[in-house]
Amino acid sequence: MGFWWRPLGVLAGVMFVALLLWADSGWVAALTFLAGIQAFVMLRRLLQEYRLSRWLENPDEVDPPDATGTWGDIFYRLDKLQRRQRASRSELTNALEQFEHAAQAVPDGMIILNRSDQIEWCNPASRKYLGLDCERDRGQFIRYLLRQAHFLEFLDAVDYSKRLVCKSPINREVTLSLQLVPFGASQKLLVARDITDLERVDAMRRDFIANVSHELRTPLTVVGGFVETLADAPDLPATESKRYFDLMLDHTRRMQHLLDDLLTLSQLESDDHALKDDVPINVHDLAEALKSDAESLSRGRHNIQLKLDSQAGLKGNLQEVRSALGNLVSNAVRYTPDGGKITLAWREQGDEGVFSVADTGEGIAPEHIPRLTERFYRVDRSRSRETGGTGLGLAIVKHVLTRHGARLDIQSIPGKGSTFSVAIPAQRIQRQVVSDNGKVIPFPERGQAVGSA
Repeated sequence: MGFWWRPLGVLAGVMFVALLLWADSGWVAALTFLAGIQAFVMLRRLLQEYRLSRWLENPDEVDPPDATGTWGDIFYRLDKLQRRQRASRSELTNALEQFEHAAQAVPDGMIILNRSDQIEWCNPASRKYLGLDCERDRGQFIRYLLRQAHFLEFLDAVDYSKRLVCKSPINREVTLSLQLVPFGASQKLLVARDITDLERVDAMRRDFIANVSHELRTPLTVVGGFVETLADAPDLPATESKRYFDLMLDHTRRMQHLLDDLLTLSQLESDDHALKDDVPINVHDLAEALKSDAESLSRGRHNIQLKLDSQAGLKGNLQEVRSALGNLVSNAVRYTPDGGKITLAWREQGDEGVFSVADTGEGIAPEHIPRLTERFYRVDRSRSRETGGTGLGLAIVKHVLTRHGARLDIQSIPGKGSTFSVAIPAQRIQRQVVSDNGKVIPFPERGQAVGSA
């Protein structure tokens, strides 16, 4: 009702004036007055319509018309509506930009497909995994760009509960998990996720179980066979029975060593197994102990030397460090032929300390070196079993060094020998140690050496 009172009031005023003119000057004057008012209203209306049309053509560049009366109300309401739409459009634009930025930052490949499986949009990760480009491939049918048979079957099945695991079409070393997600009226979102690491871990788990089963099967079979033999033939000669018992004992010890190494690995890999007993270690005393262990294991079959070119010690867990270095020393003794030379050395190289174990054994081919620290990986499986190795020694070494911030460097020449070097970071190198009474003791100090075995 508020809209009508003003125009009706103006109309009543004009009619009243026209009636006064008719009564005073006749009907010609009244009609002339009404005709003038009509012409004024029409011209004013045309002017306001022109201003409205001009404003609506460029609402962001032209200011809203300034008028009074009904036209003023119309312009005000339109301007208010336009400001509201502009604010809403700004919010939608910001939301769209945020979504696009978020989608671009997502590490998974994302492709929006329409009803006909045409690409409407894709994020940068889709280029990395599927070789798609948003600008170049927009509007293209995805089945023409990705033509692998298993992918086309997955796309045609439209089973949103299943995923397709496949290799990336542009990088065969990357394994992808593809999933279709419906949204909107008839659109689909194709998500490509890199699961290479998960597949690798799963493969390692399967290999680990298979390797453990394989390693335990042989000694269990041998022990079980001898037990059956002894049970079926209780009157065997004492010498033959002793030989059977000795063989069973050897295989039992082999299984015990395997289980001990598995338990050690489990403890090292445990999240709550923090590095404990982080104490100063006298490397000279530790190296002497390792040399003594090597001589006991060698039984005079090798020339074992010790070179100590640094007076520094280190800080760490003595039990773990000795276990890691002991594995390197025992491996050198096992895989070095009789008469060969084994050298244990401790030196400083830059800011680091380096403990190395060099041998003149058969050496290792370059293709095997990157995989030596994998569990149960052996260059020569039959020889490893003959020497009593469990295949877990270097895996333990790797975990111990990682926990101490150290690294393992392997240099080997087939037919000439190998050198396993442990590089200890500068923050773990110590050139002196403070005793309980506050006295500064330089490394090595015989009788005062911490970490002696």
